[in-house]
Amino acid sequence: MDASAHRPVAIAVAPNGGRLTKADHPALPVEPSELAATASACRDAGAAMIHLHVRDRDGRHLLDAEAYRRATDAVRAAVGDELVVQITSEALGIYSPAEQMDVVRSVRPEAVSLALRELAPDEAAEAEFATFLAWLSQERIVPQIILYEPGEACRLDDMARRGVIPFDSIPVLFVLGRYVPGQQSAPDDVLPFLAPDMPRFESWMLCAFGLRETACVTAAALLGGNARVGFENNLFLPDGRRAPDNAALVEATATAIGASGLRSAVASELREEWAGMFS
Repeated sequence: MDASAHRPVAIAVAPNGGRLTKADHPALPVEPSELAATASACRDAGAAMIHLHVRDRDGRHLLDAEAYRRATDAVRAAVGDELVVQITSEALGIYSPAEQMDVVRSVRPEAVSLALRELAPDEAAEAEFATFLAWLSQERIVPQIILYEPGEACRLDDMARRGVIPFDSIPVLFVLGRYVPGQQSAPDDVLPFLAPDMPRFESWMLCAFGLRETACVTAAALLGGNARVGFENNLFLPDGRRAPDNAALVEATATAIGASGLRSAVASELREEWAGMFS
């Protein structure tokens, strides 16, 4: 069967994260101009989305509306609408849920990632989270819910059944591992998220840590998911060489997906995949 007959696989690039610095890799993009150049190179390599973090003057993780606007404007000037631009709401132990939601309301991005454990850590937080999600739906901002373990997927499904989630379907990101030194993900780490008794999500993406990042996201693609790669979680190519830049990681993933009989999606196809959540 021709590869075009299969659902295209969206590759997202997470080029910097909130933890690493240029001391970890000199090509880590931090400034808006660097993020714009990275966006252009990653689009050319096969990415459909960029996941943005911004930093303060000292290079530390930042949630700030104006910083996000500068970064987003630079990326848009470089690639137009040829990448979905997603911002992070990650707290990194610095910001409260209220501050996380406030910056999203101020920026009004195209898409945002939301960690369930940060924004709705318990039942007491669910009402405020539901109100925030309803606002996102009204503004047609795409939320992607970050899930670190299968139990969180079950809880999200339960919240949807109870009407806390105001979408018929909501995109999720399965994270294989934690931000700890030496973390190395393996392709079979995804299987607990996809077990027969687990909830099914129409649009899911996977990110992984370490040398087997490409293998992990390729396994996800073969199982019906999308892929997220980049310096946020991994600095190395599949053969163990240090990646020269984020585009090299995107290219490695696009090549592996193509060799598996699949093809990489473009941004418009990812937007189409997510559009149904607003129906």
